[in-house]
Amino acid sequence: YVRTTKYTLATFLPKSLFEQFRRVANFYFLVTGILAFTPLAPYTASSAIVPLLFVIGATMVKEGVEDLRRQKQDNEVNNRKVKVHRGDGNFDLKEWKTLSIGDIVKVEKNEFFPADLVLLGSSYEDAICYVETMNLDGETNLKVKQGLEVTSSLRDEFNFKGFEAFVKCEDPNANLYSFVGTMELRGAKYPLSPQQLLLRDSKLRNTDFIFGAVIFTGHDTKVIQNSTDPPSKRSMIEKKMDKIIYLMFFMVVAMAFIGSVIFGVTTRQDLKDGVMKRWYLRPDSSRIFFDPKRAPVAAVYHFLTAIMLYSYFIPISLYVSIEIVKVLQSIFINQDIHMYYEEADKPARARTSNLNEELGQVDTILSDKTGTLTCNSMEFIKCSIAGTAYGRGVTEVEMAMGRRKGSSLVFQTNENDDMEFSKEAITEESTVKGFNFRDERIMKGNWVTEMNANMIQKFFRLLAVCHTVIPEVDEDTEKITYEAESPDEAAFVIAARELGFEFFNRTQTTIAVRELDLVTGKRVERLYKILNVLEFNSTRKRMSVIVQDEDGKLLLFCKGADNVMFERLSKNGREFEEETRDHVHEYADAGLRTLILAYRELDEKEYKVFNEKISEAKSSVSVDRESLIEEVTEKVEKDLTLLGATAVEDKLQNGVPDCIDKLAQAGIKIWVLTGDKMETAINIGFACSLLRQDMKQIIINLETPEILSLEKTGEKDAITKVSKENVLAQIINGKTQLKYSGGNSDAFALIIDGKSLAYALDDDVKHIFLELAVSCASVICCRSSPKQKALVTRLVKSGNGKTTLAIGDGANDVGMLQEADIGVGISGVEGMQAVMSSDIAIAQFRYLERLLLVHGHWCYRRISTMICYFFYKNITFVFTLFLYETYTTFSSTPAYNDWFLSLYNVFFSSLPVIALGVFDQDVSARYCLKFPLLYQEGVQNVLFSWRRILGWMFNGFYSAIIVFYLCKSSLQSQAFNHDGKTAGREILGGTMYTCIVWVVNLQMALAISYFTLIQHIVIWSSIVVWYFFITVYGELPANISTGAYKVFVEALAPSLSYWLITLFVVVTTLMPYFIYSALQMSFFPMYHGMIQWLRYEGQCNDPEYCDMVRQRSIRPTTVGFTARLEAKKRSVRRSEPES
Repeated sequence: YVRTTKYTLATFLPKSLFEQFRRVANFYFLVTGILAFTPLAPYTASSAIVPLLFVIGATMVKEGVEDLRRQKQDNEVNNRKVKVHRGDGNFDLKEWKTLSIGDIVKVEKNEFFPADLVLLGSSYEDAICYVETMNLDGETNLKVKQGLEVTSSLRDEFNFKGFEAFVKCEDPNANLYSFVGTMELRGAKYPLSPQQLLLRDSKLRNTDFIFGAVIFTGHDTKVIQNSTDPPSKRSMIEKKMDKIIYLMFFMVVAMAFIGSVIFGVTTRQDLKDGVMKRWYLRPDSSRIFFDPKRAPVAAVYHFLTAIMLYSYFIPISLYVSIEIVKVLQSIFINQDIHMYYEEADKPARARTSNLNEELGQVDTILSDKTGTLTCNSMEFIKCSIAGTAYGRGVTEVEMAMGRRKGSSLVFQTNENDDMEFSKEAITEESTVKGFNFRDERIMKGNWVTEMNANMIQKFFRLLAVCHTVIPEVDEDTEKITYEAESPDEAAFVIAARELGFEFFNRTQTTIAVRELDLVTGKRVERLYKILNVLEFNSTRKRMSVIVQDEDGKLLLFCKGADNVMFERLSKNGREFEEETRDHVHEYADAGLRTLILAYRELDEKEYKVFNEKISEAKSSVSVDRESLIEEVTEKVEKDLTLLGATAVEDKLQNGVPDCIDKLAQAGIKIWVLTGDKMETAINIGFACSLLRQDMKQIIINLETPEILSLEKTGEKDAITKVSKENVLAQIINGKTQLKYSGGNSDAFALIIDGKSLAYALDDDVKHIFLELAVSCASVICCRSSPKQKALVTRLVKSGNGKTTLAIGDGANDVGMLQEADIGVGISGVEGMQAVMSSDIAIAQFRYLERLLLVHGHWCYRRISTMICYFFYKNITFVFTLFLYETYTTFSSTPAYNDWFLSLYNVFFSSLPVIALGVFDQDVSARYCLKFPLLYQEGVQNVLFSWRRILGWMFNGFYSAIIVFYLCKSSLQSQAFNHDGKTAGREILGGTMYTCIVWVVNLQMALAISYFTLIQHIVIWSSIVVWYFFITVYGELPANISTGAYKVFVEALAPSLSYWLITLFVVVTTLMPYFIYSALQMSFFPMYHGMIQWLRYEGQCNDPEYCDMVRQRSIRPTTVGFTARLEAKKRSVRRSEPES
């Protein structure tokens, strides 16, 4: 049984109540609510408890509804049925939740696996099956799995009559791609590997049925082991809000303390010589509260009463209002058509609403390269075979390089000729996806006439055989498509097919290829027997297959990264090494991903020894199983003969340079963390305008002769010591360069490789490294491991205290996404692991521009203004209570009726602030994108600085003072109505309350920049609801409505002075804010104010005015094509005097 719910029926109440009262404000209101049941309370207990119950109840209902949805999903999954062996070869349907370890299940085509299974047999003779792991990692490519040969005969239900086996395997763990175990069957032991493991929630495809033995169920399955809760993230504004709550609590205590001291002193003097000063409090007959003989005790009681009375200082509905607003903001992000990627049918998706406002404060973006800046849609474009370069395709990076050098693009076609191509020819689209190769020397079978035809044949044969790709034949068209585990793999197989080596069929033990026979000149079908597959991983950085051809030759085909392949070549296999290295370097310069291809022939004796050792290593259940396998493969993957190198292009995504340019103009720093080679990363940097020609590059690497010679000796400690010193020296040298640049307009780029980064991230070096990095315009970290990406992100986040955003698309980016303040996952080709670990998912990097500059800015502005306004309206309200207390010598009598106090935050002032949080816009989306500098308001946090917060609080204090003293002075010592009656507490309270409702709602109207119909409705309806409530509530019996009994109908409404006072007080109270806003807008406008002026005066398309506004930017733009143009202009201006 699998449960993903947060609560159970038994734990919901205690657990959810604990969650609610962990919040400081809620706990405070709980304490004051309990105290409300004592005689100390200045109001009735019900008026204190009901709003608290409403707020807590609303949040608990929300939590409960969300959990019910999860439970519904759980029930749906747990009650699915699968066929289970009941004994004697009979299979019956059984629910997933009842499965036990050791059960044998039959799963049919397009069904999900109910638990982690060991594959026993399938509808295929060799016990293979095809599996889709989309639910685990988002990859749609089919994976091939195969049962052990010894169980491959179990293809029918009756075969399981009397079947017995014993499986011994690793403990449950979260690693999806490893599995160690053995199966004992008929006295023999057989090793189990990930090839026999079928994971829960994977789907069976292209296979009629499989039989499997259950090894892990429920929470022990690997998919559930992986579903750990993401780290809890809170926005900077939310953290700051807690500090404001503490400040407000301090104010409450201070006001209560001051009032209690004054009250104690006054009470002591109340009864002197039998004369009562405050006779209406009856100090002569009072026991505690107003007893002059026990003044200190009375003061303590007053302090507790005042704490309760001033509790409304802290807005009870603040948290619930913010949650509602953030959920609605997230819906707007999800529904934004401008962030919908039609090609893949993927909208933007805010997976959490906690960080909306943080999107408007991003200081640094840390981005992956492959699949994030680039498409991760590989195209085979060039290759080097036997020292000869083939392929005339042109990459985007080469075009950028051409523009950079200001030269035309020239491409070598053979040793002697140079040929120039027009841009049209260069950008001509390939008709085959994944294949953008053009070279008539080897296309259309022309390779047979080349000097090294034999090497070319082996090269493409290797591409057609050395892979784990699955071919799928369309029954109608007979066209073959390929399901590959990575885009690179698919590109290689497609290239081999297009150049005459068509891989068309695969079984578990064979690969079939149609290829051109060099002798006969005809296409023939060749069958290669697969003996071993030595799979690729990030440590090995290579993949090999051992096959036997039709002539009985044993061949090892190997492909891998240049830094691991060249060292494995034999002395005789290095004939073309120098030329190949040069070509690989050129390909990296052109932004291409390269792999080295090599092979060797094995003799039978050597293979037999290898096969025995690899079987022994794989059957080991020990912890060091992987290292044993690595040790065996190391011995066979050596003495290779070099064939050449492949080069595939991973194109930049649409709109990446534009997006980077806009983000740079917004003052956001961009770091690229990639696993690619330095040359590739640098050239991608140039292509997307992160780097430019006049930018000074600080390159930190360990490719010095001293380090290289030390590495050959293999003294680990010496290498570590010298390397660290070398890296530190390079960092200090970089800081010196920056220092001597004198802060001029020259921009610096820092480029560091993974080896150097390992030392730069040491505790005693990392802060110096960070100082250098943050001073540079661009930072590119090459050859970075997933762990290094996460450590760099942590360093930037903790080092400068600003908001960091990490963006990536692959499983290797998960650590980085979880470490950053905001993790953005790209739902691209590499699967969904990054998306599943992210806070927000988008389909393309370019959508980051709108996500940050539009939604981020709006959300930051809305939440900031909303919180400031919340505290303003509560201070305005509660400070009038304090002033009334002062007026009445702190007698603890509130100026307002109990329910007036309780419902202020719930009905009369809450909806307008929610509407502001959802709909307000200082400028439209178009202007947010046209003037990216507007985003700097969030980066500098100008809208939620202490200056602004205290400014709003000051607004609240003086509003309360104006309302109280004007109302008191207007009603004091004069007739209130035609009967000549003066105003009592009820009339003064009712008048003040009316003024406050008008003031706080009209203040909202003044603060709003963008009026919608909804905002009009909520502002005016809040005022109307107040009049409706006081009328209806006043009509209730006097024992219920108490001091509000008929006060509006009989006292306030008929009196002209009530309406005149309301008008006068409201206008007077709002006037200072209005004058301040007008002066600020006219003479000291903020960024958004300047843009509003441009729009108002119709100068948005006047370049001169727009440039004038842009010059107000606090951070000069140093990356992006705008910066490139500016640099060009500066260069021209510098050269003018010389000419």
